[in-house]
Amino acid sequence: MHFSHYFTASALAAVVAAGPLGIPHSLHESRSGIPQGWAKAEVLDRRAILPMKIALAQSNVEKGAEWLSEVSVPTSSKYGKHWSAKEIAEAFAPSDKTVDAVKLWLTSAGISESRIKQSQGLNWLEFDATVDEAEELLKAKYHVYEHETGQPHVACEEYSIPAHLKEHVDLVYPTVHFDAKIKPREEDAAELEKRDVKSGGRRRGPGQPGGPGWSPPGGGWRMPWHHKPTTDLSNCDVHITPDCLRALYKFPVNSKANVNSKNSFGIVEYTPQAYVPGDLDLFFKNFSQKAVGARPILDSIDGGVVQQTNMSFNFNGESDLDLEYAMTLVYPQQVTLYQVGDLVEGASFNNFLDAIDASYCTYQGGDDPTQDAVYPDPYGGYQGPENCGGFAATKVISTSYGYNEADLTPFYENRQCHEYMKLGMMGVSVVYSSGDYGVAGNGGQCIASPFGAVNTTYNNGTSGRFNPAFPSSCPWVTSVGATEVQNGTNIQKALASGTQPETACETVIYSGGGFSNVFPLPDYQKSAVEGFFKNHLPPYGADRYNNSQTTRGFPDLSANGANYVVAVDGNFSLVYGTSASAPTTGSILTLINQARLDAGKSTIGFINPVIYAHPEILNDITVGGNQGCGTPGFESTTGWDPVTGLGTPNYPKMRDLWVNKLA
Repeated sequence: MHFSHYFTASALAAVVAAGPLGIPHSLHESRSGIPQGWAKAEVLDRRAILPMKIALAQSNVEKGAEWLSEVSVPTSSKYGKHWSAKEIAEAFAPSDKTVDAVKLWLTSAGISESRIKQSQGLNWLEFDATVDEAEELLKAKYHVYEHETGQPHVACEEYSIPAHLKEHVDLVYPTVHFDAKIKPREEDAAELEKRDVKSGGRRRGPGQPGGPGWSPPGGGWRMPWHHKPTTDLSNCDVHITPDCLRALYKFPVNSKANVNSKNSFGIVEYTPQAYVPGDLDLFFKNFSQKAVGARPILDSIDGGVVQQTNMSFNFNGESDLDLEYAMTLVYPQQVTLYQVGDLVEGASFNNFLDAIDASYCTYQGGDDPTQDAVYPDPYGGYQGPENCGGFAATKVISTSYGYNEADLTPFYENRQCHEYMKLGMMGVSVVYSSGDYGVAGNGGQCIASPFGAVNTTYNNGTSGRFNPAFPSSCPWVTSVGATEVQNGTNIQKALASGTQPETACETVIYSGGGFSNVFPLPDYQKSAVEGFFKNHLPPYGADRYNNSQTTRGFPDLSANGANYVVAVDGNFSLVYGTSASAPTTGSILTLINQARLDAGKSTIGFINPVIYAHPEILNDITVGGNQGCGTPGFESTTGWDPVTGLGTPNYPKMRDLWVNKLA
């Protein structure tokens, strides 16, 4: 939803005429204008029937952070005692007080209780009403609006509810929320290939690579590589292979013969990005021969397809990278591929979250059709119903895509962030790459508009305010930055002598990092961030970044993100980006889960409270920066910093802590 056209009741306190029984109404939502591409048509027929839906406010959202801490903070007596999906749904369901208060309003307005139904997920009250009833109920005026594609839509430009119900109602449909009608991309595949996926070209549908603010951080960074693949560790400064990563972070080849079905590692990809089976085998032949012929478990969400029609780095690079390394590093442990969205409309993070948690489909009013794909696809793609539930969440989920935080509304981001919090409560580790442009956003863009402006504008990246990433800025995910092996460094000799072979990545890409403009500083990170500002205060003011010292900092940790040898479309390339760092980190977490499950313990779940309480299990990176926006950015230093976080994994120390010392 475009924030410039949308305002909530908190910003509009006007009181309108009294409703039924003299109950005063207050403005709940309003638009300052009609969204682009729409035009007001005729007044709606008074006898028309509207399917009304009232999104009920969830209960206990404010307790979620406390509940997550109870199962994630290492000193808690409830550490590792994760919640079931049923317990989560019941804990956040609307209260009886909310349900009863809204029903009383409806019945007092003449909507009989027999007409009112509560959704299976408990989050909606639904009823049919004539236009006259709806307008009287909401003090609104309905019209038919027509999109430039010819698609009609029923909406109003403002509505009101009883003032005392504000805390009980999130929103009402249909009202000010317009359906997204995004035309399918008309360019052919050749035109798409010409574009760098980070260039910000118009996307085909919500959330597709190439769209505004959306980027696969590693998908656009590639260099040709024509050397013969080798496992020689003396060359890890110029090309990274699985054995280089094992040496750097001291984790072995997985020797377990019998895998645990509860421990699948999840990789999320968005159509049309798709892996090539021949590329997997080419990679495995050189680096994981036992895995030749292995394929990920495919979970097709909203028509997700591993397409093999459009073949190029832009279409195959990201998925090949993620799966080749994830499958090699955890083999024979299984990897689940969540392939999300059809070839026409695409998908978003919310579409994926809907599929693994049915309650999220309606949580806090449901998805935003201007950002999230709508299924059945109105443009002829996937014609099945939108997936709401039905797919299990793996215990580690890695995603190598991201938005600029400024591209989305705070409401949208907070709603999604709550879902990551719920997944953490259920024992799921959610890993996101932090971005590849340092303190700048996707495409290297920086924020040109003043802090707090309703409309965010970007510049070419040579000046302006730093542009933090989302979901990395959500406190309930683990954000992963990028490092590199210093040029000319033999990692075996460096590690043997106790010398740190890595610095912050400054080859081709720069590790994304900074401070949120939306999310407050979480308790688990408070001491680390306070120490950073006390001992290493950046030389910038509020005109450059949120220097309040009260907001979430990212990334949380890092892993190598430069010179990855990847098989793409039948050839090897060198690939760069935090999209390589994320699946590498996720693989290590999956191996730790394997060890904990073998020991009869729970999975590690949300790891941030543990790593901030025990930074000694990571290798501190103290050299390198993440330049952007015409500045050197931030600098790596001792302790946590907004370049490489707390540092890179040290598997023996991580395994010892989680398996031998934590419940």
